[in-house]
Amino acid sequence: MKRFGITGVAGYIAPRHLKAIKETGNILIAATDPHDSVGILDQFFPDAAFFTEIERFDRHIDKLRRKGEGIDYLSICSPNNLHDAHMRLALRNEANAICEKPLVLNPYNLDQLEALEQEYGKKIYTVLQLRVHPSLTSLKNKIDSEKKSRRYKVDLSYITSRGKWYDYSWKGDVQKSGGVATNIGIHFFDLLMWLFGKPKSSKTLLTAPDKMKGEIELENADVNWFLSIDRNDLPEHVKKNGKATYRSIKIDGTEIEFTEGFTDLHTEVYRRALAGNGFTIADARPSIEFVYGLRNK
Repeated sequence: MKRFGITGVAGYIAPRHLKAIKETGNILIAATDPHDSVGILDQFFPDAAFFTEIERFDRHIDKLRRKGEGIDYLSICSPNNLHDAHMRLALRNEANAICEKPLVLNPYNLDQLEALEQEYGKKIYTVLQLRVHPSLTSLKNKIDSEKKSRRYKVDLSYITSRGKWYDYSWKGDVQKSGGVATNIGIHFFDLLMWLFGKPKSSKTLLTAPDKMKGEIELENADVNWFLSIDRNDLPEHVKKNGKATYRSIKIDGTEIEFTEGFTDLHTEVYRRALAGNGFTIADARPSIEFVYGLRNK
């Protein structure tokens, strides 16, 4: 049984991490978040210590480490701009990190984190759950087995409705979230590169606070992509079914719709990390470099 800590436990994504820790047979020792709306802990780990100050959390897990009772992993669910600092906190406390996407906002920080992995002998893993989605792993196997003489034509759409609160939260602050392409798009750019190779060129056709659109030339595909948090962009059939999210990828005109089954993948990501074959900095780097380029064009 491995001992976990978690940062950002009051956030939207934290319940998936708590569930994954529980389902993989491990225990949460300590949690932190500046907000104290953390009743979710009662569903999973009611005995976990909780701190609203990251400094007290750091001190607590350092004391545990010095007593030989430290954490083995730190799950990081905090705002994007804090990921780098919290991964460093994990390594300093001789723990591996399992960090939500994106690992960092600025790709040059990845080099420093790789150096720290070597220094402390610990690993940083990230959550690239689309790589374990059954429909998409089948697609990956199919593409890898095909020897096509022509390039793939790909259309990718991800529309996930967000209310007015989004603009007033850290997610609406580009300096903290990285904007739409980074905050909600990073998984999908990773997916495209995993399937079709690294980008050779790209063009941004639309940039707005709530949506983006563009084209990418990858090694084996030409891609049109669209990201949005505007409910008005949802297809009519999705609205009629009362759904708030639409995820679709079309390859040479054939659609693979993977809206369902997206929220239950963290446990598999954790299983891989705990087995030592999780998604690493090297896996995350290409998409982080790409969205950094979009943001800074």
